[in-house]
Amino acid sequence: MTVRLLTTEEVAARFRTSPATVRYWRHVGVGPCGIKIGRRVLYDEAECDRWWETKVAGARRGAR
Repeated sequence: MTVRLLTTEEVAARFRTSPATVRYWRHVGVGPCGIKIGRRVLYDEAECDRWWETKVAGARRGAR
């Protein structure tokens, strides 16, 4: 099993937002879960995908 870890900057680019917004999401607990390794916070790419799918599914339910 291969795990791809993303930096805060890569997550921000993926969701077309700023790194500060990704850090804020982590702070308030609304974004993808990050893992602190040493001084860095890394994000599992699969977790980011799951988080995005829940956001999309929630938006679809709200549009009905």
